Amino acid sequence: MKKWLLGVLMVVTATASPALMAQSNDKNSQDEAINIYFARHGKTLLNTLDRVQGWADSPLTPEGKEVARYLGEGLKEIKFDRFYSSDAGRQRETMAVILQQAGVTNYHLTELEGLREAFFGSFEGGYNKDMANAGAHELGMADAKALFSAMKSGTLPVKDNQNALAKADPQHLAENYEQVKTRTQAALNTIVETAKKEGDKNILAISSGTSMQIMISDLTDNPAKNLPLANAAVVKITYKDGKYSVPEIGTMKYVEAGKKALSNK
Repeated sequence: MKKWLLGVLMVVTATASPALMAQSNDKNSQDEAINIYFARHGKTLLNTLDRVQGWADSPLTPEGKEVARYLGEGLKEIKFDRFYSSDAGRQRETMAVILQQAGVTNYHLTELEGLREAFFGSFEGGYNKDMANAGAHELGMADAKALFSAMKSGTLPVKDNQNALAKADPQHLAENYEQVKTRTQAALNTIVETAKKEGDKNILAISSGTSMQIMISDLTDNPAKNLPLANAAVVKITYKDGKYSVPEIGTMKYVEAGKKALSNK
């Protein structure tokens, strides 16, 4: 064989091999959907006391365990291939209650720090209204009441809210929007890449409200992305053909279905 032809074959082989290897290692074909069900944790002690809870942590209350049970019952018919949370106790505890109710006993929980709630810096553990007041002033709003009203109506983009809180933090420790988005979407990418390699179709992940909102902030145009998430609300993200979509945002239908099913038993 002529040397030039041999060289061309070597270059083609070297270029094609990694892609071919990647295709052979992926158990999911490109046209198969991967569904990630992200749920916010159940109600906690700090939620009940109306305290800021980002990287600060607290256990679930009886009400928080109850809503997690409802969610577990409502998700019972979905066969999940893998389970994720951050390293926060409230997220791990929520997952445990959900899976116990769903009858899943032998499972491995993968913890990703990227799924933590947004870090609120020196506001952590303080009253939500004090942090909201500081954020409101950064945004030119009158007070916490005005900020909470804008959040509940969905007219305040989560990006603007998080950046305002970061600027208002006296110690300049709070994460801004880009920091939270970068790590949450990196965690999402890790989940999807693992699913592609292992053939996962349905995945359950427990995270927190603001971090989930920021994760999907540029994955959808649905204005519901700016609405605060209730405890145990679900955000469903689908990955297919190399693209993300967010068909469900903040739905409580799984909780409601689980509550109905348990009340009939």
